[in-house]
Amino acid sequence: MRACATDEGSCSCCVMLKEINRLRTYFNTTMNNLEKEYSQTAQSLDNIEASYTAFSAALFNEFKCLGPIVFDTIIIYKQVFINLGNGYSVDTGIFTVPRSGVYSLAVTIYSDSGSPGSRLAACAGLLLNGQLVAGTRDINMDDQEDGSTIVVALHLKAGDKVAVNLPIGCFLCDDSNHYNTFSAFLLYPE
Repeated sequence: MRACATDEGSCSCCVMLKEINRLRTYFNTTMNNLEKEYSQTAQSLDNIEASYTAFSAALFNEFKCLGPIVFDTIIIYKQVFINLGNGYSVDTGIFTVPRSGVYSLAVTIYSDSGSPGSRLAACAGLLLNGQLVAGTRDINMDDQEDGSTIVVALHLKAGDKVAVNLPIGCFLCDDSNHYNTFSAFLLYPE
């Protein structure tokens, strides 16, 4: 500062140096804040992507029937359309909830008795941790084929097991049109 008082050229230099230091501090602070915000935004996006949970699968890809059976059986849907989050297992037919939240679950069923007047038993149950949540049953001889749908929204916890049960005496038929499906997707993560 003493040089600024005696020499005008030095004074401009000092003022410029102060301004450069002020701008450098402002720039560094702004950059640090932007980097922090970017990091938080990137983390939020990673969390959102990690929460993507959706699966949809069909029973068979060729005409084939499952059942009638003599004991309740978990239906294993082998034709997977999508399995984001890898919660659905084609080995067990069970959807293991990867993240807690509200889920939409849907089951469609279809059966074909094979000939008019034959007994038709199209049924299924949606299970949560082995307990029936919702079911559909159509046992008649009025027509050759029947179908039905279950759609529910449930609050599920990570680790819950969701499956579709084929009850005793029931059977389902499917082909490449995929009449029998099991689907779930996360609506609202926790």
